[in-house]
Amino acid sequence: MSPLQFFKCLSDDTRLKSLLLISQLEEACVCDLIAALELDQPKVSRHLAELRKCNIVQDERRGKWVYYRLHKELPAWAQGVLCDTANSNPDYYAAALSKLKAFKQSISCC
Repeated sequence: MSPLQFFKCLSDDTRLKSLLLISQLEEACVCDLIAALELDQPKVSRHLAELRKCNIVQDERRGKWVYYRLHKELPAWAQGVLCDTANSNPDYYAAALSKLKAFKQSISCC
């Protein structure tokens, strides 16, 4: 993966926040991201498909739900960018993370 391709994939707010949430939780279901980002399922799924095409995330179907995690072959430098971004900018995705945690405590849809 080239740096240009990687950063183009991160250039959307929904994709970047989704990646930061996934990297913090190790994996997330589509329903988790819908609740965290307060977006509809088609929009979240479309952005996750873009991240999958870029080989940044990989998916696993479990029943009717699809879970996403960072791709096992994501280069170390790319993982470092995500980790540094998450650690240096917690306010950027804190509200989404808080919503996701509240959602997981209140309902178990996945």
